[in-house]
Amino acid sequence: MRNRTVKKPKVLITGSGGLVGSQAVRFFSSKGFKVFGIDNDMRRYFFGKNASTSGNIKKLKKDILEYKHYPVDIRDFKKIHAIFKKDTFDLIIHTAGQPSHDWAINEPLTDFSINSTATLYLLENFRRYCPSGVFVFLSTNKVYGDTPNRLSFKETKTRFEVKEDDEFSEGIDETMPIDQSLHSLFGASKTCADLFVQEYGRYFNLKTVCFRAGCISGAAHSGCKLHGFLSHLGKSIAAGKTYEIFGYKGKQVRDNIHAFDLVSAIYQYFLSPKCAEVYNIGGGRHSNISVLEAVAKFESALDKKARLRYIPEPRKGDHKWYISDLTKFKNDFPGWKPVFGIDDIINDIAKACRN
Repeated sequence: MRNRTVKKPKVLITGSGGLVGSQAVRFFSSKGFKVFGIDNDMRRYFFGKNASTSGNIKKLKKDILEYKHYPVDIRDFKKIHAIFKKDTFDLIIHTAGQPSHDWAINEPLTDFSINSTATLYLLENFRRYCPSGVFVFLSTNKVYGDTPNRLSFKETKTRFEVKEDDEFSEGIDETMPIDQSLHSLFGASKTCADLFVQEYGRYFNLKTVCFRAGCISGAAHSGCKLHGFLSHLGKSIAAGKTYEIFGYKGKQVRDNIHAFDLVSAIYQYFLSPKCAEVYNIGGGRHSNISVLEAVAKFESALDKKARLRYIPEPRKGDHKWYISDLTKFKNDFPGWKPVFGIDDIINDIAKACRN
């Protein structure tokens, strides 16, 4: 009897050298997918040599024999078109982007071309060549602008917290409006892309989803001053460098999800995809921390005292408090359970800082 070769599903991952992208490459390779990645190390252009993804890319090429890498700019429509024309993908995970709302002020056109125009290029090629596949977009909580700052807060010694009688006291869900607020230019470009992903899903009846993430963390993060809160903080303390805190007395709260937990959530969606869905995803009540609390935990994990500089003026449009309400995603995908809590994430980063 002739042996039949089982055809491997194909996944295309943009930003494959980044924190989420590299985690996705390893995860889906372990699940039997043939993995294709796109990454031209724009992160180095955004944030400098120390934030480069080249090291992650080299490791992926070495560790995963079947990994196919394209060092392509996602704004190059012809090259993106050629990739889609050559292979039909079962899954596209779009993590590439300009990730900093501070950096976007420097080059608004660059920010928009990467976050919005390039997303449209990917969607159009997805529609043409992979209409039966699944398109996952890594969106952001910045689509809600500064609306979360209008919630009613109470102040404790180490953090701000939403009052119990506020409708979002358990976290921010997908019903929060995205208009009539200050987004930052980055937030606006990601919102535009977010809406396009939804529109392609509804208009063309495609399986698309926006994961509106809070802070994403992990040891593979190339954190820097303008992006990557926990990674940058851990590396600063480990190296004895000054870490700058911007406003809110350092009591601003972020939820943090480990890249592995985010990628496992993407996998759950792939197994049972829906059309034009939106999910808030993050650490939720399971994994969140203020800047002051994070400083204390890293000092303990690294056994080093932090050098801090406080700047009273908060970043424009920055959230005073943001915790994701994960109820919708957990209800739709009860098989998903996050593995990493905030202490696990900090210990993971601290271990990488020591090595």
